[in-house]
Amino acid sequence: MANATGILSATTAGMATPAVARRTWPRWLALGLAMVAVAVVAVAWDAAGARLLLGALGLVLAVRGGQLIGAARAADDGPGAPARSLGAVAVVAGLAGLGVAVVSASLSATVLLVGVPLALLLGSAALLVRGGTSGRGGLALLVWSLLVTALLVVTGVAQDWDRAAGLATVVAALGVAVLALPLLIGAANLRTLGAQPDPAPVRSGCGGCACGAGGCGS
Repeated sequence: MANATGILSATTAGMATPAVARRTWPRWLALGLAMVAVAVVAVAWDAAGARLLLGALGLVLAVRGGQLIGAARAADDGPGAPARSLGAVAVVAGLAGLGVAVVSASLSATVLLVGVPLALLLGSAALLVRGGTSGRGGLALLVWSLLVTALLVVTGVAQDWDRAAGLATVVAALGVAVLALPLLIGAANLRTLGAQPDPAPVRSGCGGCACGAGGCGS
């Protein structure tokens, strides 16, 4: 999922061959549809929506962390060490979220209540650091993060924290559905690329070395 938005760019699409696109787009489509389904069910299922959402996020985070660790093993110790550390943190956090989702529904809702505003604030800070277009997006996300945080706090204080936790679950489900959109669009782009014929193989021809001496026959 981390590379989902990159697949929308023309440069990324140009880097994939039709054969690779034909193998890849069904996985992007399946993942995007699964994310939308999880978001919808999490909102509709009051009793266990938070558990479903937290478990799904934990599973994805653990898998992604494992991929980072595997990729880091193929790199040198210098460049690979940060990715390996980040992958380890992702695996631990993902497994912890998955474990909480299995054990308790109320604790899952509490984790989302604390984690949703924290994730939004950290995401906006990461975008602001990049500057440019990402910085403007980070500023918009920061405003949204502050509004969501204030809404959750006001709801918890004025009404009850269970209602605030339910609201946090809805916000998290909305975020999952929004993240699924680049995957679905990317799957459509890759499907279009995959429908194109494979490029003709490059045949080795005369390198010009013998032309000056009367041609290849000489």
